[in-house]
Amino acid sequence: MTSLPLVFDAPKRGLPARHLADLDAAGRRAAVAELGEKPFRADQLARHYFAGHAPEQMTDLPPALRDKLAELLPPLLTPVRDVDCDDGATRKTLWRGNDGTLVESVTMRYADRTTVCVSSQAGCGMACPFCATGQGGLTRNLSTAEIVEQVVAANRAEAVTGGRVSNVVFMGMGEPLANYNRVVAAVRRLTDPAPHGLGMSQRNVVVSTVGLVPAIRKLTQEGLQVTLALSLHAPDDELRNTLVPVNTRWPVSEVLSAAFDYTRATGRRLSIEYALIGGVNDQPHRADLLAKRLKGKLAHVNLIPLNPTPGSEWDASPKPVEKEFVRRLRAAGVTTTVRDTRGREIAGACGQLAAVE
Repeated sequence: MTSLPLVFDAPKRGLPARHLADLDAAGRRAAVAELGEKPFRADQLARHYFAGHAPEQMTDLPPALRDKLAELLPPLLTPVRDVDCDDGATRKTLWRGNDGTLVESVTMRYADRTTVCVSSQAGCGMACPFCATGQGGLTRNLSTAEIVEQVVAANRAEAVTGGRVSNVVFMGMGEPLANYNRVVAAVRRLTDPAPHGLGMSQRNVVVSTVGLVPAIRKLTQEGLQVTLALSLHAPDDELRNTLVPVNTRWPVSEVLSAAFDYTRATGRRLSIEYALIGGVNDQPHRADLLAKRLKGKLAHVNLIPLNPTPGSEWDASPKPVEKEFVRRLRAAGVTTTVRDTRGREIAGACGQLAAVE
C-alpha cells in the first residue's frame, strides 16, 4: 500500500520566498519596518494587493517606494493556460510556480455567486485510486500566499466584467488538512477584513478532507465558521480502505465522530462528499448504511457522479442506480443533492485535476 504522510505540514521543500500574503498584519508591519518604512505602509500595500491592483495602480505610494516594497510581492504563480466550457461560465487555469511546480484552479460562475476551487498542494499524497490528482502523487505543499494568489487572480479576472469571487472551496489539488498551517492561514487571509485580507465571509469557505482526524480536531479549536466537507465515498471500512487509503489509519466511525464534533462546536452543517462509482459503492445496502450513520445528524450528502480520469476502469453509476441511492437517503431523512458536473469537458471537475502542461 502507498505510504501516507505522517506529518500534516510536510513536505516543506520548494516553498517560495516570503510574500505579503504569508504574513499576518503584525508580520507585514514588521517586514515593512525592516525595509526602513513606516508600519502604515504595510496596510496600504495589503489593501492594493487584495484588491488585485497592479503596481501602477498603487497611486498612493510613490514610485520609488513601490519598487522598494516589491520585495514583499514577489511573483508566485504564472498562468500557463486558461480553458473554459459551459459558455465561459467555468474556467480552469494551469499555473506554474517559480520552481516549475504545476497546479490548477477552477472558477465557476453561477447566477447568484462565483466560486473558486483552489489547490492547497501540488499533487496529493492520499492515493485515492479514482482521483487523477491522487494517482499522480504529491510534489509539495503550496505556501499560504500561493493559495491566496489563486483567489486574488480570479478576483482580478472577474473584476473586468464587474464581478467578484464570493465563495472559495478547498477542493482542488491536494489534501488541505495535510498542509494544515498554511491552509488555515490562507482562510484567515481570505476572510480578514480589508486592508488585512479579502473580506470574504467564513461561511462562504469550504475546507475538504479525506479524514485526517487529528487535523479535524485541531480545526475544531480554531474558532472558524467554515464548512467542513468530508470526502467519505464509502460508509463501510472494507470498501473505504480501498477507495480512501487513509481510512486504514482513521476508520469511518472515528472520522465521522471527529466531523460531528466539528459541527457541534461550530453549528455548521457537515457536507458528506460521495463519488458514486458504478458497481463499486452505489449498492442499496451502502445507501442504507450511509443513511444510518448520518440519520439525525447535522449533515448533508453531496453525491458526485464519478468523473472520468485517464486510465481508470471505473465510471459513474447509471442514472437509475443514482436515483435509487438518492431516494433511499432522502427516505431516511438525510438531505441529499447530486452535484452539477461542472468542468468535465475540460478535465476541471471533481477528481480530474492533474496539472498536465
